[in-house]
Amino acid sequence: MVQKQIKGLNLQEITRICEMNNFPPFRAKQLYHWMYRHGINETNEMNNIPKEMSELLSQEYQFKTLQVEEIQSSEKENTKKILFKTHDNRLIESVSMIDKNLHTICISSQVGCSVDCQFCATGEMGFMRSLSCGEIIDQFIEITKIREEPITNVVYMGMGEPFLNYNEVIKSAEILHDPHGMNLGRNRITISTSGILPKIKQFIEEKQPYKLAISLNAADDETRTRIMPINKKWNIEMLMRELEKYPVDKKNKIMLEYVLLKGVNDTKSDAEILASYGNKLRCKINVIPFNDIGNKFARPDDATINRFIETLYENQIHYQTLVRWSKGNDIDAACGQLSAKNND
Repeated sequence: MVQKQIKGLNLQEITRICEMNNFPPFRAKQLYHWMYRHGINETNEMNNIPKEMSELLSQEYQFKTLQVEEIQSSEKENTKKILFKTHDNRLIESVSMIDKNLHTICISSQVGCSVDCQFCATGEMGFMRSLSCGEIIDQFIEITKIREEPITNVVYMGMGEPFLNYNEVIKSAEILHDPHGMNLGRNRITISTSGILPKIKQFIEEKQPYKLAISLNAADDETRTRIMPINKKWNIEMLMRELEKYPVDKKNKIMLEYVLLKGVNDTKSDAEILASYGNKLRCKINVIPFNDIGNKFARPDDATINRFIETLYENQIHYQTLVRWSKGNDIDAACGQLSAKNND
């Protein structure tokens, strides 16, 4: 018998399974709690589930979607990179970063990526397939078994373009946010996109409660098209026009992500134009000095980085400037470095 995947189903879907098999609806909530709140994959460990239901579920359904293949630990900070294998032997990576009382995990939404950002190692893999909601959720669950510290924040900034797997990503975020699931606050969940305009529009129209991050990385279309070919389809002006519709919320501001590349997008003029976008959108600007992936790009020198940041501060009226000095560089776990390679 080919087992069906149950991990990733929401409470309504699990309730339907119970009803189809003549189990009372309250059993669905019990099962949901075991799967998501407690991360249990063996039905015989679910001690309030009756034997008949336990046996049926274990025969017909697959609970675990990922296998931990390798864990790398940074020697510089409290960061781990986890390599997972899927049931069809694909490899994906997640990152766990602990800093004081924050435990942030960076999770993947696809195996590889089709967007082909020139400065990102994942893009060099090509695209294999999108992950199921269960595979996305299992990254969270497996990391809770590796780390003692509870997860406080989730960012969809790992492998893949989340908005090209929109339905499964949103469904997984709903389970993470659900009080009966992982019970993470909406402001603790951030979904990043390179600029898939129809899905940005859908995200805004649906009034999704999660934080939205836009991987901008250039101040003008010529530069952005060169490093992010998707800009040919949806350029900066189109993005800004749509993002202006996003409701301004002090606790839930849009974040413009900007990877600084030496000699590409790091001038004072670039910073001034970026500042104008920030003031218009009343957002956060997150500057990310480039992390080496062994290609033609390089990180600007410290003087250039500091000048860029100072220019942002000088022009800051309605936005907030942040600088992300990425964690896990020594294990290729930093922003843009994930490529699912096994070191064995």
